[in-house]
Amino acid sequence: MKGWTEKVGTLWQTLVGKLWLTIIGLVACVLLTLGFFLLPYVDITFANSAAVKRMLIYVGIIGFSMTTVFALFLLKKITQPMRQLIDAADSIRQGDYGTRVHLEAHDEIGELGSTFNLMAARLEENIRDLNIEKEQLAGVLRSMSDAMITFGRDGTVQLTNPGGDRLLEDWRAINWEDEDSQQSTSSSLTIPKPLYPLFQEVTTTLEDRSANVLVRRGVWAVNMAPLFLDNEVRGAVAVLRDVTDAVNMEKMRKDFVANVSHEIRTPLSMMQGYSEALLDGFADSPEERDELLHVIHDESLRMGRLVKDLLDLARMEAGHTDISRLPVDIGELVERVYRKFVVRAKESELDFRLHRAPEELMLEQADEDRLEQVVTNLLDNAFRHTPAGRKVSITVEPTFADGEAMTICVADEGHGIPAEDVPHIFERFYKADKARTRAASSGTGLGLAIVKNIVDAHGGRIQVESVLGEGTKFRVILPRYGRHV
Repeated sequence: MKGWTEKVGTLWQTLVGKLWLTIIGLVACVLLTLGFFLLPYVDITFANSAAVKRMLIYVGIIGFSMTTVFALFLLKKITQPMRQLIDAADSIRQGDYGTRVHLEAHDEIGELGSTFNLMAARLEENIRDLNIEKEQLAGVLRSMSDAMITFGRDGTVQLTNPGGDRLLEDWRAINWEDEDSQQSTSSSLTIPKPLYPLFQEVTTTLEDRSANVLVRRGVWAVNMAPLFLDNEVRGAVAVLRDVTDAVNMEKMRKDFVANVSHEIRTPLSMMQGYSEALLDGFADSPEERDELLHVIHDESLRMGRLVKDLLDLARMEAGHTDISRLPVDIGELVERVYRKFVVRAKESELDFRLHRAPEELMLEQADEDRLEQVVTNLLDNAFRHTPAGRKVSITVEPTFADGEAMTICVADEGHGIPAEDVPHIFERFYKADKARTRAASSGTGLGLAIVKNIVDAHGGRIQVESVLGEGTKFRVILPRYGRHV
């Protein structure tokens, strides 16, 4: 009973129910009007007034019945299709874009149903296209090696790609020092402090901006552009790329050009000056002429070594190092190089010693000539930076108990290397002793860079220990079977 009452109550709220009530009301008004004016005359005019009254009652009943049938017809033709359209629209609102209505009517309601289905199909197609574009954009963002971060108008982070997530996580661990009030505000908005000035500039000028941002020892190239909504700025998007290596390479390139120019200019100037002295006849005696020729010869040899080292280093860094993979007795190799330097040690008044382990010291896959170049460069470097009366030693022994690697250690009691210079000594032309003149050194500034490239090509590693004023120790660890250590 209660359910039927609710249905009837719902019916009165529909368009058909209201129309039905209106028609019933009109019929009732007509009948009441007729009854009010005609019933007094029925008893006077007609002999059988009861029959006329019954006829009027029957007419009223038939009228009410016809309005009810008309209402049911409208209920089927209008209310039910409209209810289907309302339910379908609600399903689409909830995200079911595949919902369609099936109406057999060919009137305006049917046309409305067809238009609704066409609209739903277009909407489903547009949503599908948007999802495809969204997935493509998400795929592009995920595959980007650069970091991408989107900021809201207040500076809050709204969207990031994996690179942006990693970057924010790294920067979040940094304690930014010397923050002013403005930068403290930026911290509260969660935008990283280094990006806040650029963010303010972009949101103020409404133009794209690019800048290099220095964070600790890293350099980031930042491109930031404003985002608009209804001609108003709603935030900014930033793309960040780590250009630390590129900046360092550019600096190394400039330093390399400057150093090569300086290294070549020095012997060239000396050769030019002494040759002009010979041509102008400043050498009065054969001894003076021989001395000038000897200087020219030494400088030509120095320039030849520089060019050779440059070519070797260029080939190694380009990956064209020719490394032979043959068995090498590293103990015998070190002993052979030691004998070459014994005479030089006596001339330099150095205490030069060799320490060789008694067991077999074999490398199964190594290049004997390249390793001899490594040992020679390290010893030459030690001899040039160790004063007379000090000690230089070379040691060769197994690194591990099972002999999986061999260690060559070159130690000297020379001037040592400052701690801040140790990480850079394997760079080309890097000079740890800034006060040392070129004339005091016959090196090219490339020896340690070549050593490191050769050791890396053998899968080994090189370590440095140095105390300023006490000496330096280079330790080369080489794998016995060519595997990386």
